[in-house]
Amino acid sequence: MMGGLQPGFGAIGYDLAHLLGGAVLVLSFALLYQRRLTAVINIYAMQSWVLAAAAAWQGWVQSSAELYVAALIALGVKGLAIPLALHRIVRRLHIHRAVETALGIFPSMAVGVALVALAIMVVLPTTMQTQVLTREDLSLALSVVLLGHLMMITRRTALTQVIGFMSIENGLILGAVGVQGMPLVVELSVAVLVMVGAVVFGVFFFRIRENFQSLDDSHLDQVGGAHR
Repeated sequence: MMGGLQPGFGAIGYDLAHLLGGAVLVLSFALLYQRRLTAVINIYAMQSWVLAAAAAWQGWVQSSAELYVAALIALGVKGLAIPLALHRIVRRLHIHRAVETALGIFPSMAVGVALVALAIMVVLPTTMQTQVLTREDLSLALSVVLLGHLMMITRRTALTQVIGFMSIENGLILGAVGVQGMPLVVELSVAVLVMVGAVVFGVFFFRIRENFQSLDDSHLDQVGGAHR
């Protein structure tokens, strides 16, 4: 079980890395389960904090200063700045109601479990020659990405769909920090992309609210119907 790990990566190091990756996945399920907007934002912030801890731990294990920088980016931008901005949007737009879903909570969770099983079935057989921790990190990362997509599909509120998008990015970062030698430029480019996306989505929220008095994206069908 411990064979193929990075040099100096003992049982405690393996267990902690696996625990942090699993915690990111569990918080993805919590995002699917939660129906209050403020709680969804808080859970996303927690997921980003755990991701930052996972990156920092991998930085120590791999003796990589670049991963410490990635951890600081995840903590500062994704764990603090973006959640605070989203909370401000919620307060300004007065959207404290429950999240509307296209699929019920428990069917969503069942589909989520199936997606995790699919991720394991896809990743493990194709990465048999890689290190144990890398294989498991990639399985967890793909699971988080798929659950983020599921959240975007099953939520009708634009704000929660954006959080699903950013959760997908968390999954990509989780996979990247588990692969030894990932260049810092990848982390920086993804962080900049997320920041730009957050600004664009913020403007998008206000425009939807201004025109439809709601962030339910089903109202966008009215625009499509008006142009046909």
